[in-house]
Amino acid sequence: MKLTELLKAIQPVQVIGSTEKDITGVNIDSRLVAAGHLFMAMRGTQTDGHAYIPTAIEQGAIAVLCEDMPEEPNPDITYIQVKDSENAVGKVATTFYGDPTSKMELVGVTGTNGKTTIATLLYNTFRYFGYKVGLISTVCNYIDDQPVPTEHTTPDPVTLNRLLGEMADSGCKYAFMEVSSHSIAQQRISGLKFAGGIFTNLTRDHLDYHKTVENYLKAKKKFFDDMPKSAFSLTNLDDKNGLVMTQNTRSRVYTYSLRSLSDFKGKVLESHFEGMLLDFNNHELAVRFIGKFNASNLLAVFGAAVLLGKKEEDVLVALSTLHPVTGRFDSIRSPKGITAIVDYAHTPDALVNVLNAIHDVLAGRGKVITVVGAGGNRDKGKRPIMAKESARLSDRVIITSDNPRFEEPQDIINDMLAGLDKDDLEKTISITDRKYAIKTACLLAQPGDVILVAGKGHENYQEIKGVKHHFDDKEVLKEIMN
Repeated sequence: MKLTELLKAIQPVQVIGSTEKDITGVNIDSRLVAAGHLFMAMRGTQTDGHAYIPTAIEQGAIAVLCEDMPEEPNPDITYIQVKDSENAVGKVATTFYGDPTSKMELVGVTGTNGKTTIATLLYNTFRYFGYKVGLISTVCNYIDDQPVPTEHTTPDPVTLNRLLGEMADSGCKYAFMEVSSHSIAQQRISGLKFAGGIFTNLTRDHLDYHKTVENYLKAKKKFFDDMPKSAFSLTNLDDKNGLVMTQNTRSRVYTYSLRSLSDFKGKVLESHFEGMLLDFNNHELAVRFIGKFNASNLLAVFGAAVLLGKKEEDVLVALSTLHPVTGRFDSIRSPKGITAIVDYAHTPDALVNVLNAIHDVLAGRGKVITVVGAGGNRDKGKRPIMAKESARLSDRVIITSDNPRFEEPQDIINDMLAGLDKDDLEKTISITDRKYAIKTACLLAQPGDVILVAGKGHENYQEIKGVKHHFDDKEVLKEIMN
């Protein structure tokens, strides 16, 4: 593609050099640059791409997009200076990959909890209807039925547009993606055209990055502020921030709720460990999911599918065929009648949701034993709160290691224990070794009890000192229970 074509989507401060060059690739990582590429220098949280401009040129870059011009420009290179490279990179990438989101319906899901479940269930629902569909999620990306491994909830702008381009080229009519607060703040989704957006909920998370809950909220809200007039915004009325999210949007606003009058109204009629009986807009349906939070997730899927033009009755049939997402309220039953649940819950609110769902089904007929940890090098403020909520809603708590990353596991455990009072501590033990912690929970459990292993869900590794070691909660539970 001619450089002049790529630049139509942005407004450069200045351009030095020819724009008639043929660009064979676009990159923000200098290591991936090859002959004929445009290198785009971005300021990241860890490194500044401007420092890698000389490396990119050595690798074969023939053009450079940057905020700061070099003191001695290379006469063979075209320099494009922009005011905001974060904003420009997404727009250039989407142009280079053929504006993929203009060729399919893209729906983004944002919020603290529920993003993976809603995006994945929408993907499965529309595949059930017979469409080719794309998915961009924390667990895995899919181009129809082809898995593409994932590193981040929302990839960088170049990777994201390349992936969406492959989806469009393979005939995907719909794509569903999780939209993280980081990706909104860092403008990774700049240039994408959304057909719709869904807001799930907002509770404390990622304050290591956003610093305040207000900044976190503003990042989520910006997604809806930027939504086009032609799109829909579907927001959760059961969250106090539901209507805050959509107050400045130009899009068509719709609501869903388990408690209030809304466009898509739901109710839990019955709940068992095998599933629930629900009422959505005065239609009954049986599903294989547990808990009010999952009823809310399914209601969002129902609403979005209807807003994308599907009949309510057809969507309900599709929902009744769906299975829970890997690592989200994933249950195993032992031969002795003990139920174990693996869940990704890694925020206080997510823990409360899962534990309340367990109590709704147990109804006092068994004890709850919770195995929980907290990730290293992340928001430390949530650690004592997670321990406190676990103790409040469990009969026994085992605090253990999650992904300690570059922190000492015992330091993380001590931060969690600091949130507990004398009564809480009497029913709490700490075991650093996660496998031994799970084994201890299994030894403590009696028939009819429920063990919750929280925090890692679908993850099959423990990240320690920069190295990922194989570890799968479900695998460990099956091995011990059998």
